[in-house]
Amino acid sequence: MSSVTSTPAPKGLEGIVATNSSICYIDGDLGVLAYRGIDIHELARHSNFEETCYLLWFGRLPNQGQLKDLRERLAQERHLDPAIIQFLRNAPKTALPMDVLRTTVSALAFYDADEKNNDHDANVRKAIRLTSQIAMIVAAYDRIRKGKPVVDPDRSLSHAANFLLQLTGAKPSPTAERALDIALILHADHELNASTFAARVTAATLSDMHSAVTSAIGALKGPLHGGANEAVFRILEAIDRQKSDPIEYVRSMLAQKKKIPGFGHRVYHTEDPRATHLRAMSRDLGRSSGQPQWYEMSEKIEKLVKAEKKLNANVDFYSASTYHVLGIDEDLFTPVFAVSRISGWAAHVIEQLDDNRLIRPRAEYLGPDYPNPYVAMEKR
Repeated sequence: MSSVTSTPAPKGLEGIVATNSSICYIDGDLGVLAYRGIDIHELARHSNFEETCYLLWFGRLPNQGQLKDLRERLAQERHLDPAIIQFLRNAPKTALPMDVLRTTVSALAFYDADEKNNDHDANVRKAIRLTSQIAMIVAAYDRIRKGKPVVDPDRSLSHAANFLLQLTGAKPSPTAERALDIALILHADHELNASTFAARVTAATLSDMHSAVTSAIGALKGPLHGGANEAVFRILEAIDRQKSDPIEYVRSMLAQKKKIPGFGHRVYHTEDPRATHLRAMSRDLGRSSGQPQWYEMSEKIEKLVKAEKKLNANVDFYSASTYHVLGIDEDLFTPVFAVSRISGWAAHVIEQLDDNRLIRPRAEYLGPDYPNPYVAMEKR
C-alpha cells in the first residue's frame, strides 16, 4: 500500500500569490495601499470617487473632459427598471439589506442592455451602470422598509451627495458629502480580498459581470469580511446606552477573552492607511454635527487596545462612527461598503476577462492513504 505524505497548505491561502494584477498595490510592512501605483493618501486628499473609478477602470487618471464624461455617464445611469423597484417593495421589510442587495444585483442582469455581451467595452458600460444602480438599490430599499417614499436622483450631484440625498431625503452638507466621498475612495479596492477573489473566480468561468458581482456581495456578507464596522458600532452603542466608561467596558471584554472588532489586519503589520483618514473624518464629522461622543469613545478604545493588545485600528473601526454620524443605519454599513467596492470588483472582472484563464487551484490532500480499499457493507 502506497503512502501519501503531504505538507499542509497555508490555511486561507495566506501568503499565496494567486494572480497577476495591475490594479492595487499593498505593502503590509510599510502600511502602503495604492491604486494603479497612486498612494491612497494622495487620492484621499486630492481626488474624488468618480476620478478614482476612472483610475481603476481605465488604468490612469482622467483629464478634465474624461472626468466630465464619466460623471455624466454615471448620472445618466441613475435609474432602476420599475420591476426592480417593485421587487424592492415586495421584499420582506425584515430582510437583511445585504440579502436584498445580493438578489437585486442578480436581477439587474434581466434589464441590462449588455446582458449577453461580455467584451471589454460592454463590461466598462456594466461597471458604470452597476456603480450607479447599487447605490440606488441600497438607498431605495432602506426607505421602502421604513415606509418612506423613494427619492428621485439628482443628476447634478456627485455620486456621494446623490447617495446621501436618496438615503436621507435631504441634500447633504459639504462636510458630509466630502466625508462619504473620501470613505468611498478608501473602500474602492483592496487587492485579492475575499469578495474580489470570489468575483474573479466567477468571471474566470466566462460568466458575466452581474454573476461575478453577485458572488462578491455574497462573500462580503460574511462577518469575517464585511460587517466588522457593524460590530464596532454595537459596542459604541452599548457603551452610550449604558453610560459606561469605554475603557472599563472594553477591559471587561478583554478579560472575557472577547475579540474587539475593528483591530488588526491579515495584510497590514502597521496602521491600516485607510484608518488614518477615517479617524480624522470621524473626529471632524462628530464636531461639525454636534455628536463628538462617538469619536471620543472610539479614540479611548483605540488607545487601550493598542496598549494592551498591540493591535492597530483597521478600516472598519472608525468607519463605524463616521457612517453613524452621516445618518447611515448600522445594518447598512456593509451595503455601503458595496456601494464603494463595486468600483474595484468591476475593475478586477474587466482585468480578469481581458486576459482570462480559468481559476482552478489544487488542494493538498491530507486524507487516508491511497489506496484505501472499499469495504463491503456486510464486513463493516
